[in-house]
Amino acid sequence: MKKIALLFISLLASLYVFAQTPAQIASRMEAEMEKHKADGVHLYMELKIPIVGTFTTSMYQKGGKTRLEVTVADSLVITWHDGTTVWIYISPAKEVTIRNSNSNDDASTGGNLEMFSDITGGYNVSLSKETPREWYLTCKKSKANKDKEAPKKMEMVVAKGTYYPVSLSTKMMGVTMTLRDVTFGVSDEQVTFNPADYPGVTVKDERAQ
Repeated sequence: MKKIALLFISLLASLYVFAQTPAQIASRMEAEMEKHKADGVHLYMELKIPIVGTFTTSMYQKGGKTRLEVTVADSLVITWHDGTTVWIYISPAKEVTIRNSNSNDDASTGGNLEMFSDITGGYNVSLSKETPREWYLTCKKSKANKDKEAPKKMEMVVAKGTYYPVSLSTKMMGVTMTLRDVTFGVSDEQVTFNPADYPGVTVKDERAQ
């Protein structure tokens, strides 16, 4: 009986060693994202807007460059952004407009991926659910987080084994935003506008000279 008790205590001790806090899971996820940063990332951004409906954007990002693709009605809109210049392609018009970048462009492109970073530094993380494959984490903005634009609450799902983010959802100004289906590995061609890929398209350069 004494041996069984010792074995039971040993097993409990082993489980305790391998147990992780929600903050440690989030921190490991952040480390995995940073590790693959140079490879580029592709994900889908879903926006649920009251009355208007739901829109899904395919987003590619690598080395400071971003490409966004969204279909509205029968129109495909593709936006490339490199930090200083923006290219906007609208399929029905067969037209590409080039203009200088502004702060709004920065917020609508790479800014979304920043929600996956420094979560443990600005949020109190708790475990809301766990399955054999995933952890479901609730991230509530901490009092120490002075970023006025940071969401007050985020729901994040992290894959066990890889620690890759599965999805991240939040609600701001009545709009629900979900980042999902994160994969790594983006080519330079995927985030760079190439006129040769759009023959017959009119290019309008509106950049300030």
